[in-house]
Amino acid sequence: MDMNQFLELQFLGNTMQDYAWVAGSLLVGALFQFFVSHRISDLVFKLIAKKDSAIDKEQLYKLVGAPLRWLIMLIVLFVCTNHIEYPESWDLAPRSEFGLRLVFHRFYLLFLGVIFTWIAIRLTSFIGIVMLERAELTESKSDDQVVVFLVEMLRVVIIVLAVFVMLGAVFKVDIGALIAGLGIGGLALALAAKESLENLLASFIIFFDKPFIIGDLVTVNNVTGTVEKIGFRSTRLRTLEKSYLTIPNLMMVNNVLDNLSLRTYRRVSFKIGVTYDSSESQLKEIVSDIQKFIDNHPHTNQDGEIHFVEFGASSLDVMVLYYIDTMDWGVFLNIKEQINFEIMRIVQLHNAEFAFPTQTLHLEKS
Repeated sequence: MDMNQFLELQFLGNTMQDYAWVAGSLLVGALFQFFVSHRISDLVFKLIAKKDSAIDKEQLYKLVGAPLRWLIMLIVLFVCTNHIEYPESWDLAPRSEFGLRLVFHRFYLLFLGVIFTWIAIRLTSFIGIVMLERAELTESKSDDQVVVFLVEMLRVVIIVLAVFVMLGAVFKVDIGALIAGLGIGGLALALAAKESLENLLASFIIFFDKPFIIGDLVTVNNVTGTVEKIGFRSTRLRTLEKSYLTIPNLMMVNNVLDNLSLRTYRRVSFKIGVTYDSSESQLKEIVSDIQKFIDNHPHTNQDGEIHFVEFGASSLDVMVLYYIDTMDWGVFLNIKEQINFEIMRIVQLHNAEFAFPTQTLHLEKS
């Protein structure tokens, strides 16, 4: 039997040449799917990102490479299977009637719709990366928050539209009747998703009222952290202990929120105690010198208050209160340390000593 005779052999209603053509097409598609997906990614990158953008092209390929390869193989599979005929002996119903052909066709359309939705969501993520890069070039952080919010909203819109399109195109559902049915059952749905809807409305309040933006240090419900993401349902904070907390947006809106990043100064307040053998003149000079140093310091304002406030159990207590003009925690600690060393120097300069808890016992002989 020569090759031509072998290719003309019939099996399940198709020749071996048809099967060879299908196998060869699948092999070519599998070999070239990486090349084709890369070329498509390059084209999309040129359309979305600027040439001078600092974004690496590989970021786009990591996002859309996998769904593009699946799309290519689905297209190749569709072209190949069009050359394969089902055996007449199976007596399969046509595609317009319920049967194996219709089931295969519906499953193919469903997978195709899922992959297109997958690609659209990944492209939205890449557009968000590009927009976020451009937003970071501006001084305001509000546009960073807008980008994250819009990207998440666009993802939700894509998923909702994809669901309706697939219901109509794949499962032949009457979308108009479905929407009317959802309108009738909207009240029950709203009651069932009450908490989620409240968090969604709270996210719009955060977006428009802007009590905080991404990057702000906030305290809410006894939790302090830096805002890293504001989503539809929740806000995510990076705490001072570096843990990652997810807080519902409703809680961020309904609770008292202290935006620490909007403070102009950091407050410092403490007391120092000197021994009771210090004289009145020593105490006055210590208070006066500390007050002058605080007032003249380049990183404090004129609201500093230094006063001899009370007679402690074992010390003469001096209140020290001042404000440092920085929000950076590391800079704040360095300035506070400098001021503390200077206070120590002033106390020692006037030959006074810091007090510590002591007790004096008097013994009487009967």
